[in-house]
Amino acid sequence: MRGALQPVEWTVSPTPVEYLEAVRRMEDRVEAIHRREAVEQVWLLEHPALYTAGSSAKDEDLLDARFPVFKTGRGGQYTYHGPGQRVAYVMLDLNRRKPDARAFVRDLEEWLIGTLAQLGVKGERRSGRVGIWVAARGREDKIAAIGVRLRRWVTFHGISLNVAPDLSHYSGIVPCGVDAEKFGVTSLKSLGIRASLGDVDDALKRSFEEIFGPVAPSGEKQIPK
Repeated sequence: MRGALQPVEWTVSPTPVEYLEAVRRMEDRVEAIHRREAVEQVWLLEHPALYTAGSSAKDEDLLDARFPVFKTGRGGQYTYHGPGQRVAYVMLDLNRRKPDARAFVRDLEEWLIGTLAQLGVKGERRSGRVGIWVAARGREDKIAAIGVRLRRWVTFHGISLNVAPDLSHYSGIVPCGVDAEKFGVTSLKSLGIRASLGDVDDALKRSFEEIFGPVAPSGEKQIPK
């Protein structure tokens, strides 16, 4: 099946992208992919500080709306996006790959785990908890989130990986419904990993190609190291 697929377009935005603009661009691309008028795409970006509420979000999990809050069609609950966090929106045609939502999410997890391994971090799944976790300082902290949506088997939304965000911004929400007294949120910087967004992007690309197949760069400017 992969042999019949074109390389996935790999796009990196050099400046933060407003959330509603990103959603509009994603939805347009998803429609074009479905009509076979555009190739699949992975879009790497940062957002200004904001919260998003997934389809399972609970009102009581928004503790302090200090940043704009957007309702979104992705799965999951509340999460934070902001500077220092790498967001990857993944628009793949599962009609041409494997129309299996669970397998796709598992592949996203493997992608993140492989990326973290290249950066010297052991990322792990946890039963009953979405995302990728690391064991550090006697507790388990979340370092990457996953929230996806499918439209006619074309995927959008995707993953976020904490590189060096301001982790205090998470205190305005209950991230993904996880009890803060039991579990926390971390980043590569908090783990002592000195990695730029460019370093992380390179690791994401290598890991992605191992799981999903080859990529081709778009015309957008790449993030410098």
